[in-house]
Amino acid sequence: MPMSKYDITLLTDARYVHPKPGDWYVENILLEDALLRAALEARGLSVYRTNWDDPNFDWRETRYALFRTTWDYFDRFPQFSKWLDATAALTQFINPLPLIRWNMDKHYLRDLAAQGILIPATQFIEPGESRSLTEIAQATGWDEYVLKPAISGAGRHTYRLSARNVQAHEDIFQKLIAQESMLLQAFQHNVLHKGELTLMMMNGQYTHAVLKKAKEGDFRVQDDFGGVAHDHTPTAAEIQFAEQVLRACPSMPLYARVDMIWDNEGRLCVSELEAIEPELWFRRCPSAVEPLADGLLQLVRG
Repeated sequence: MPMSKYDITLLTDARYVHPKPGDWYVENILLEDALLRAALEARGLSVYRTNWDDPNFDWRETRYALFRTTWDYFDRFPQFSKWLDATAALTQFINPLPLIRWNMDKHYLRDLAAQGILIPATQFIEPGESRSLTEIAQATGWDEYVLKPAISGAGRHTYRLSARNVQAHEDIFQKLIAQESMLLQAFQHNVLHKGELTLMMMNGQYTHAVLKKAKEGDFRVQDDFGGVAHDHTPTAAEIQFAEQVLRACPSMPLYARVDMIWDNEGRLCVSELEAIEPELWFRRCPSAVEPLADGLLQLVRG
């Protein structure tokens, strides 16, 4: 077995290894990876960067593999899942594999709720469900709701529905539920004017935040759909809520992003917890790489 050539390998997807210059989205990815890499190398660590499915890389040559921008995994989930199992035998993942497995499926929201963390009212729908989407939605009593896959990202198959348009989504629902679990959540109207608050947590501590707002006429805050991020200084209560979310995880993430919204009663609730490959907005707060680099150094040296 070869000796480890690298302390840490930053994982991306093939689109971002040798991209063409000039795309602002890709430039953000490259900048944030460069900031983290520089912080790690300043601490004397050897760093490599490649796509997670690189067929030419021997994963025994890196002590740790750090998930950064593997943003194609949810479109290739069966392949990614097999790769996780095979590669976990050759190197160590950050965050660790059990936490990744737990977090990649939105059933984790049910586990957070069991730990006392507020989430939007949610119905988990499993493959084999015999009821129609209309029947499921009517049984909730909600006026509006959001349908989304349990394993997804970047707003894939995420729909805002009501009695007016639910039947128009019946066909796509039947196709999806035949293959994967789905979530139906009560629509939280505050997201339309208050947005979604994102807190970055590095090595157990809060570092920075952004407030994401959807474009006019949409509810999805991702920039893929025209959403805009604003700098935000969180309150002590917002930071405390994010810390409570981390403590409710099966293990403490070395890095995570806690997305929260205000529910229809005005209370903070978790919309997403990202501990796999979150966008961490280092470009808004370059110093945030320092506590993450410190945590990685402790792992490598410890």
